[in-house]
Amino acid sequence: MKNRLIELIIEKAFRYSEEPVFKLVSGRMSNYYFDCKAVTLHPEGICLIGNLLFDLVKDLDVKGIGGLTLGADPIAFSVAYTSYLKGRPVEAFVVRKTAKPHGTMQWIEGNIKKGDKVVIVDDVITTGKSTIEAITRSKEAGLDIVKVIALIDRQEGGKEAVEASGYKLDSIITREEVMELYKKKNA
Repeated sequence: MKNRLIELIIEKAFRYSEEPVFKLVSGRMSNYYFDCKAVTLHPEGICLIGNLLFDLVKDLDVKGIGGLTLGADPIAFSVAYTSYLKGRPVEAFVVRKTAKPHGTMQWIEGNIKKGDKVVIVDDVITTGKSTIEAITRSKEAGLDIVKVIALIDRQEGGKEAVEASGYKLDSIITREEVMELYKKKNA
């Protein structure tokens, strides 16, 4: 499944240029770009991601899985769906970028509450900023974070930043793995 997911990422989500033409959220320019929503919203991608991540969390006794909207949302939803099919339901939750401006004015949406064990997910980790923001908001809501997972680690210091904040980060795929297959296919 992992190998097929890498192929799907190369087919639908990965862009490469000899020159750094892709502007990242940080403002920095890069010669490669991952548009993960092209895979996280794709039927086969949803199936692969749901199964691969469910395998990483199924024995953790967690109540929820989620992260900063919008990158984490389809990942969390695919794991929640897969978990239900496999008879071990895990709730999906969403960490807002800004607090809800009306009603309950909360940062976190979903059926989780203070004290629940959760997994934080992100689609792509570069600097770790959005992952750390999701961790911070989740901690502020009283959630017990037991694992942090990135779909793709660009291997640019994000993993180290998350780990410096006190959480081990696991990634499903690394930039190195994608580049290795990309180069083989385009040799």
